[in-house]
Amino acid sequence: MLYRENGQFKTTYRSDQQLLPITQDRFFVWGVVVLAFLLVPLLASDYAFRALIIPFLILTIAAIGLNILVGYCGQISLGHAAFMAVGAYAAYNLVIRVPGLNFLVVLVLAGLIAAFVGIVFGVPSLRIKGLYLAVATLAAQFFIDWMFARVKWFTNYSPSGSVSSADIELFGWVVDRPVEKYWFLLGVLVVMTLLAKNLVRSHIGRSWMAIRDMDVAAAVIGIRPLYAKLSAFAVSSFFAGVAGALWGFVHLGAWEPLAFNINLSFNLLFMIIIGGMGSILGSYFGAAFIVVLPLLLNQLPTMLGIPLSTAMISHLEFIIFGALIVFFLIAEPHGLARLWAIGKEKLRLWPFPH
Repeated sequence: MLYRENGQFKTTYRSDQQLLPITQDRFFVWGVVVLAFLLVPLLASDYAFRALIIPFLILTIAAIGLNILVGYCGQISLGHAAFMAVGAYAAYNLVIRVPGLNFLVVLVLAGLIAAFVGIVFGVPSLRIKGLYLAVATLAAQFFIDWMFARVKWFTNYSPSGSVSSADIELFGWVVDRPVEKYWFLLGVLVVMTLLAKNLVRSHIGRSWMAIRDMDVAAAVIGIRPLYAKLSAFAVSSFFAGVAGALWGFVHLGAWEPLAFNINLSFNLLFMIIIGGMGSILGSYFGAAFIVVLPLLLNQLPTMLGIPLSTAMISHLEFIIFGALIVFFLIAEPHGLARLWAIGKEKLRLWPFPH
């Protein structure tokens, strides 16, 4: 009875096309945002920030970017971590070569550089698709990993190949404590989510979905595949570049090229498969699932009193992880976001059976 639309009349096109047309949804989202900014810092420990919350926020940004490319535009990518690496190393070089640059400007420039690289590697999507495009993006992953490992200029000629980030300073505010990092990342995530949500609702978002559903029919009705596909690669890589810069500067602090290897690309793909492709909310669900599950699987044998070696726990983690992915592909291909949508539909009808 609480989730009803009775009496919520739309008298203008603006009110009918707003981001959250149902009043209950608006109150719920505002409540979640307020609690996230005010309540979480009071309850969470420093360990929870470092091990769970901060990785979740950054990976959600990267998952939203990949969802735009794969879920909304239908272009398969297996090298998304490579674009995160581009953003991380671009931000590192901007900081050391342009001293005094505001970190927000560094984030935007790192995202734009990653977007340009994404456009370059997105050119093959104009002629190939499906498995062939996946192999092409996989080649981008291997090439970018090799480039950052072998071309010493990107690491400022570091002998070990690893780099260390500088302190993050915003208008005189040094972001160094875990709670300050959390507030900063949460603000960036809210902005990026609003940007992605409005993009997929706009003309360009509808062109992405038309290309995803049937590219030939989309071209017939006047949608340019060149513009739609390359813009999807650019926007997706921009999100990945911002997430990569945040992953290096806020979460890792010091990293090497292996920090953005193919395993991270696969984890990002698993996030949108489990969370739900073609859903911004699904990126949140998938990132939370991927971040929390390994920690739970590591702690569960100890909590149950089952003596297992570290190697066995690691193997069981991979087995259970793979089994859950197969389960979601079979039982609910649209992911956790679809289960959330079904629950909302049930609430709209409850307690009536129809």
